[in-house]
Amino acid sequence: EIVTKELVDDVYKTLQSRSKVLSIIGLAKEAQRNNVGDLLSEIRTPTLLVWGKNDIITPPEVAMDFHKRLPRSGVILLDDCGYAPMMEQPDLFNHHVRIFLEQGDRMSVNTVL
Repeated sequence: EIVTKELVDDVYKTLQSRSKVLSIIGLAKEAQRNNVGDLLSEIRTPTLLVWGKNDIITPPEVAMDFHKRLPRSGVILLDDCGYAPMMEQPDLFNHHVRIFLEQGDRMSVNTVL
């Protein structure tokens, strides 16, 4: 229900462009080569991780690892949700982001499951 014809057409159009496909592949390879996980502990800004429990691309274990490394973070794991929580569960995603933004520097660092 979240995948519209326009979205499918846009993705299809992107995949028809050799230069765009090569760019996407290059970005993915670059992300693998330049893992910044060890730098996460240096981030002092409150951070909210909203993750899908059913994400098979970047599994929830990655969110929990990021949460452990980020000193001022909270994590929300959404049920019945995969790689794109903002699209798959937009109301719930927006609810949690709104609460996070309202808390500002008072954000709890507790894990919310």
